[in-house]
Amino acid sequence: MFAMLSYPVRIALIAALGGFLFGFETVVISGAEQTLEKLWNLSKWEQGFTVASSLFGTVLGSLVAAFPAKRYGRKKSLQVIAVFFIVAALGCAMTSLWGFFICFRIIGGLAVGASSVIAPMYIAEISPANLRGRLTGSFQVNIVLGIVVAFLTNYLISRLQLADSWRWMLGIMVVPAVLFFALLFAIPESPRWLILGNKEQTALPILQRLGETNISAAVGSIRDSVKEHQEKLFQRRYSKPILYAMLLAMFNQLSGINAILYYSPRIFQLAGYDKSQALSQSIFLGVANLVATLLAMTVIDKIGRKTLLIIGSIGMIVFLSLVARALSGDLSGNSNLLLYLIGFIVFFAFSQGAVIWVFISEIFPNAVRSQGGSLGSTTHWVMAAIITSVIPSILENGKGGVNVAGGHWAFVFFAAMMVLQLIFIWRVMPETKGKSLEQIQKDLGIA
Repeated sequence: MFAMLSYPVRIALIAALGGFLFGFETVVISGAEQTLEKLWNLSKWEQGFTVASSLFGTVLGSLVAAFPAKRYGRKKSLQVIAVFFIVAALGCAMTSLWGFFICFRIIGGLAVGASSVIAPMYIAEISPANLRGRLTGSFQVNIVLGIVVAFLTNYLISRLQLADSWRWMLGIMVVPAVLFFALLFAIPESPRWLILGNKEQTALPILQRLGETNISAAVGSIRDSVKEHQEKLFQRRYSKPILYAMLLAMFNQLSGINAILYYSPRIFQLAGYDKSQALSQSIFLGVANLVATLLAMTVIDKIGRKTLLIIGSIGMIVFLSLVARALSGDLSGNSNLLLYLIGFIVFFAFSQGAVIWVFISEIFPNAVRSQGGSLGSTTHWVMAAIITSVIPSILENGKGGVNVAGGHWAFVFFAAMMVLQLIFIWRVMPETKGKSLEQIQKDLGIA
C-alpha cells in the first residue's frame, strides 16, 4: 500500500516519522512523572525541572538545528536526530541516577527541538504547492499519533504492574526510533538545499521525480530566491515573517496544550479520579487530538490556515473557560472535566496543532528558511519550558495534595491568551494556502 503512494507523499511520510517520536518523547513522561517524584524524593521545583528538562533540550535543539540543516543538509541532520532519539530512549530506561536521567531527557529534547525545525522544512521543500499543507501537516499528524501511542503504552504498561514499569514506558521508544533511522536512507536530499549549495545536477532528477513539470523554470525560481542566502535573518525586510512566526508559536503554548498533555493525570485527579483512571482518561485526550488533526489535514489546503485558526480560537476560548469554571471551587462541575478538555483538544488540534509547523515552514523565504524555522521552533519551546516548569507548583497545595484554585486561575489565563490569539489571527496573520514558497515571499514584499 505504501508503494502505491506518489513519490512526494512517500518521502514526506518517512520524514514525518520524526513527528511521531516528537509526540511520544514529549508526553511519555506523563505516565512516569509521579513515580519518579517518589523514587528520587523530588521537591516541587525538582519535579517541574524533571518534566521540563526535555523541553530545555528542545530549546537548544531548535536553536542549533539551522546550522547542520544548512551546512550538511536536511537528510543527514534527520539521521543524526534519529540516533539522538535512540540514545535518549535507552539512556532514560537504563539509568538509576536522577542526574543521568536528566541528561538523557535533554538529549531526547535536543532531538525533538531539531526535528521540529528540520522535518517540516524538508517536507515543505519537497512538496508540490497544492499538497504542501497536507504533507507538511503530516508531521503534526505523526506528533499526535505519537502522543496517543505514548498515552496508550503508559496505560497498558501500568496495568501489567511490572517492576520499574516507568523504565518500560520510556524505553519502548527505541523501537520507532530505530525504524525511523532505517527508513531515512530511502529519502533524497532536499532539491532546494542542493541548489542553494550549487549542486544543481544532483537536484534535477529529484525535482523530476517530485513531479516538477518545468524543471528549468523551477530551478531558476529557486536560484533567484536563494541568491542572497548568506543574509542574516534579523533585518527589517524579514520583520513580518519573524513577527508572524514568533506570535503564532507563543500562542501555541499559551493555550496551555503542553501543560495539559504533560500533567493530564494530575489534572484529572483534580476531578477526583484515581491514578489508574487518570491514565485511562488521558487516552481519550490523545484520540481526540488525532481525530481532529486528521480532519484538519483534509481541509487545510481547501479552506486555508487562517480560517482554521479563527475557528479553533473561538472553540478554545469556550472550552478553556468551561474548564476554569469547573475548577472554580464548585466540585460538582468536575464530572464534566473530561468533556471540556476533549473539546479544547479538538479545537486546538483542528487549528493551532495542524497549522503551526506548516505555517512556520512556509512563511520564511528560501534564503533564511532554516534560520526562521529555528526561530519559530525555539520560541515555541521556550514558552513550553516556562509553562511546564511552573505547573506543578500551581496544581499542588504544598502538602502533596491538589490545588483546585490554582488550576482554575491557570485555565482563566489560558482562555485570555486565546482571546488575544483570535485578535492576532483575524487582524494580522496572512493566508498562505495554494501558493508556492517563492510566491509567498513575493506577497510579503521580500522577494
